[in-house]
Amino acid sequence: MDNVEFEFTKMIERQKKTIYTVCYFFSKDSDEVNDLFQEILINLWNGYKSFRGESEVKTWVWRVSLNTCNTQERKKKRRVQTIPLTMDIDLYNDTDVKSKQIQMLYNRINRLDVFDRAIILLWLENMSYQDIANVMGLTIANVTTRLYRIKEQLKTMSNN
Repeated sequence: MDNVEFEFTKMIERQKKTIYTVCYFFSKDSDEVNDLFQEILINLWNGYKSFRGESEVKTWVWRVSLNTCNTQERKKKRRVQTIPLTMDIDLYNDTDVKSKQIQMLYNRINRLDVFDRAIILLWLENMSYQDIANVMGLTIANVTTRLYRIKEQLKTMSNN
């Protein structure tokens, strides 16, 4: 393994929680999470040598992850509708109260448009408004306004 591969592997180890978090917010099942994760890794690898360090690595990883998921989301909408295979195991349906509350929140968030979904995801990850602005290419004022509107929209959504 050369030095670039070693550094890339270390960076992925430090950032994999972030990558999986983004994947989970943009997917409906574990297979799709894994597919998105792989796409993000490919895009990170392809851009790694050209990463100039003008932003923090974490910000760059967030941006690549969100852009990759957004791209996959657009491609998904253009695909022909298929009928998914059913399985007897559902890893996304834990029965404890906290898991149910988290799932209800995720269901509401998944009904937001892709851009708002990305903003609320970054906020839920306790990123600063400045970091959210950097990742999303917005001003801090715009982030503040959008987050307020997103939170209000989530409050008024039903759990259906």
